[in-house]
Amino acid sequence: MRKILVSNDDGIDSPGLKRLVEVAKKHGEVWVVAPVKQFSAKSHSATFWEPVDVWPFDYPVEGVHAYVTSGTPSDCVSIGLTAIVPGGPDVVFCGINCGFNIASDIQYSATVGAALEASNHHIHTIAFSESHEGTHEVTDKYIEQLAEELIDKPLGRNEIWNVNFPGCSLEECKGIRYDTVVSQDDFYAGGYDIVAKDGDKISYMVNFDRNWDGTEGTDLKAIIDNYVSVGKVKNYS
Repeated sequence: MRKILVSNDDGIDSPGLKRLVEVAKKHGEVWVVAPVKQFSAKSHSATFWEPVDVWPFDYPVEGVHAYVTSGTPSDCVSIGLTAIVPGGPDVVFCGINCGFNIASDIQYSATVGAALEASNHHIHTIAFSESHEGTHEVTDKYIEQLAEELIDKPLGRNEIWNVNFPGCSLEECKGIRYDTVVSQDDFYAGGYDIVAKDGDKISYMVNFDRNWDGTEGTDLKAIIDNYVSVGKVKNYS
């Protein structure tokens, strides 16, 4: 039976993780190794100079082997495939991330960072993400289909499948756009806002003003146009 390792960056209690685990169960034996807390925007960060704690977790999906760690999402995948899953997994699923992983978001994403860690170990990997706003209708409609299509679909060395679901209604969704490339368009138009001052100390908070204008054929443009975006992301050349 195929062994599937499932992880994320939103933490072990994330509803998106549970939904992905339920999809993964239809394709094999599922092992969950996920962080104890939120690690969004931590990219591919890893823990090298201190121990990572790992302990069993009573996961609310029957038949799933689950562990939680003090480490980053990248740690979770690395520990999972080398020390937790007997013989290592055949496939890694990451997500379902709360928020798109498209365009320049990819360089920050710890969901994609965890997926790329798996690709470093030559494991077939799919990252799933959706809008943090709107409904889950499109995700729920297409995720099983795409898991079935992509779980054995070939990837190059150090590549992952990157799937993003728009937050529109099912009626507004135009379908799936395959072979999208990572947008090189400027995605962030914002900067930082001052949120507090204490003498000479100023506290800044990033704002998330975005440039919703993408080039045809990109992941950004697909999401703008209410398509599911399916494409490859390469770790390094």
